[in-house]
Formats: sequence, structure tokens, C-alpha cells
Amino acid sequence: MEHDAWFFIGVFVFIFLIWIATGGPLHPIAFSGPRLALPGQLGGGSYLSLPRSPYGIGGTNTALPGSSSGGGSIGSADTSLIGGMTFGDVSPYHGIVTMDHSVSGAGSTDPRNEYIEIRVAQDAPVPVDISGWTLLSDASGSSSSIPKGTETPTSGIVNAAQDIVLTAGEQAIVVSGQSPIGASFRENKCIGYFSSFQNFTPSLPLNCPAPSNELASFYGAGYIRDASCIDYVNTLSRCQAALSPPPTVSGMCQSFLVKYLNYNGCLDAHRNDADFNGDTWHIYLGRSDSMWRTQHEVVKLLDTTGKTVDAFSY
Repeated sequence: MEHDAWFFIGVFVFIFLIWIATGGPLHPIAFSGPRLALPGQLGGGSYLSLPRSPYGIGGTNTALPGSSSGGGSIGSADTSLIGGMTFGDVSPYHGIVTMDHSVSGAGSTDPRNEYIEIRVAQDAPVPVDISGWTLLSDASGSSSSIPKGTETPTSGIVNAAQDIVLTAGEQAIVVSGQSPIGASFRENKCIGYFSSFQNFTPSLPLNCPAPSNELASFYGAGYIRDASCIDYVNTLSRCQAALSPPPTVSGMCQSFLVKYLNYNGCLDAHRNDADFNGDTWHIYLGRSDSMWRTQHEVVKLLDTTGKTVDAFSY
């Protein structure tokens, strides 16, 4: 038993000497427990990193999809507009939807001759519904809401209306006055036939199918024998409705002219063509007075939340 007591005393003495040799009570572990190395001392390991927002939240610039740097770069409010007018709160559509910075026929006594143009960028990431947006004269306070329209109008009936949606690269001509056909509409392969009966500003494209091609396609078998019909059709221009064919043409020719050489006939024949729809809408605000001043004007386009999409002055 005496030998065992000396053995345990020797063990405690040995441990005490080791504790003194390693710093004793001055060693940090005696006060604060084990220490972790600083990040730079962890041997070059990677850190946990959170994904950055692509929209520059909190800064003065906002990057939006569809610009050269991931979106239109939006700076602080533009104070260069005339008369101390400012750009206002910036819309998320800024840089994606723009106006031509001019008004054609500004201040015209006939609002049907006054219009602006709106465009959607070629690299716009999504279609843009502009119905319900507002055009505003910041100088006079006059404003008008962009209405709904008819994608493919049909002549002689009341056409249903839907929201006007522009896709990448498409444009809209927004006329202050009333529509000659009673609705806003998209251009199509047959739309020029409306020019036979109404005046449009700007003019509609006259790109209807050539009458001679329509004759070959829809007259029926043996059309080549109907020389008088061929001669008459060759006198017609594109998009010219055959209103009064001469009595010398055959009954078969008369039927062809009445059925195909007009807007509705062209529509029935070509509405499923791959190239039927155009990339331009004609939108009418329906005003009886001019929207814009001849000078000293600030034109703004506002989205449905009242934020400014684009603006210019003249």
C-alpha cells in the first residue's frame, strides 16, 4: 500500500511539471477555452457566399432584363426635361419600351393626323401589355389611356377587343383621334384594302397579294381561257377593291372579284399564312382634340402603376 501511494504522488507531480512547462495558469485555454483560427488562418478554405441580386437593389442604378448589360441601365431621375419637369419614378419597363422622341403632326387641328410611335426592344425578354398605360402631356396635364384593340379586324361587324400586347421588335403607332374603322388594330397582309374607303395617317402598307396571283390561285380551273378577266385584273393595283367590274367580264370572273379582291375575302384566304400578321399596331386614343402642343411640350409614357417608362421634350 505504501508503494501505491508513492506511485500516485509521482503521477500528480509529473502532470504538474508538464502544466508548468506549457504556460501554467497563463495559457489562454485556462481562461477562454479552445480558440478558432481567424478566417485567414484556416488554410485557404472557401467561404460561404450568398448570391447577389442582379437588380442592384439599393443603388442609384437598376439593371433590367433586355439591356446591353442585362437590362436597361436606369440612372437617377432625368432633370433635363424643359420647364423644370423631371422624369419621375422609373418604370421597370424603362429601356425595354421606348418612344420615338418626336410627335408627328403635333398640335394638328385634326387629331387624326397627330401621332407618336412606341417600340419594344429587339431583346425584350417578355411580351409587353400596353393597354391601360397612359400618355401624358406634362406641360398641359392632358392625358389619355391606351385602349384595347382588335388583333385581326373583320369588316362589317362589331369586333371584340383584347389587350394590346407587343412582343420583341414590335411597334405601335398611337394616333390621338378616332379610328377610321372604329377600332385599334394590328397590320396584316390584307389591311391595305381599308385604304380603298378610308384615309389613314400614317398610310397603311399596300402589301396585299397581287390581284393576278389571286386570280391564278382562286379563279378555278381553266382561268387562262378567260382573257377578259385576266386583262381586267391586270389593271388593278395591290389592295384595290374591285368595286365596279366591267359588264364584259364573265359571271365566273364576277364571282371571283366579289369573293376575293376585298378585305374580308383576302382575310378568309390568307389569315392562316405564316406571314399574315405584321409587326405594327395602329392605336387610336379616340380624342376629339389634339393631345400635344406644337412646341414647349413634355411627352411621358406611364405604365399602369403611374411610373415613367419613357419621356422626352421639345
